[in-house]
Amino acid sequence: MLEGKTAVVTGAAKGIGKAVALAFAKEGCNIVLNYHSTVSDSTVNAIEECGVKCMPVQGDVSDSGFAAQLVKDIKKEFGTLDVLVNNAGITRDMLLMRMSEEQFDEVINTNLKGTFNMIRHASSLMLKQRSGAIINMASVVGVTGNIGQANYAASKAGIIGLTKSAAKEFAQRGVTCNAIAPGFIETDMTDALAEETKQEILKAIPLKRYGKAGDIARVAVFFAKNTYITGQVLNVDGGMVM
Repeated sequence: MLEGKTAVVTGAAKGIGKAVALAFAKEGCNIVLNYHSTVSDSTVNAIEECGVKCMPVQGDVSDSGFAAQLVKDIKKEFGTLDVLVNNAGITRDMLLMRMSEEQFDEVINTNLKGTFNMIRHASSLMLKQRSGAIINMASVVGVTGNIGQANYAASKAGIIGLTKSAAKEFAQRGVTCNAIAPGFIETDMTDALAEETKQEILKAIPLKRYGKAGDIARVAVFFAKNTYITGQVLNVDGGMVM
């Protein structure tokens, strides 16, 4: 169903983004691999070993000009843009009273505005095609809030509202837009947490374990394949938010 299509994954150098890119490659999609600073040759090679093309592109999605040029380059290289996974995101955690304006703006610009930029420019191509799947990476903290993450939670709550609005605007042209809200997933970020913090987090998860990047990747593929699902937010959190 996805073979020969083109999937764009932002923030795909490692972690969830890398797992998502590989999952779509295994489905037969050509991959546009966006990254901010560096990406390893092994990641690109792993994608190409699936028998598909991989187009690595360095750039900052918070820059609207970059997003516009990326979509133009994709159209020139592949002709279509079928799946967009907005995964690029950062954290700048700090208690609200101590959070700087710069820390707030940086997170909002990358996480929320970056998602907006990519949707805005990619949708023009998808709407002309009358097909496409947009998958945005939200977070359970966008639903629940979290101490020390007012900026991050605000950006992810914004992504949920953006997802639902885009879904309503694009539905008549056959373009779907859904969001995934991960809970605590095993990544470099969670690996750096103190053991005591990890144990406290596990107490709040009914399944008593962290999720894997692959758990998120499989949901992204599911959304891309199901053309009658749109405007939904799926928590992938081991039951933490019920």
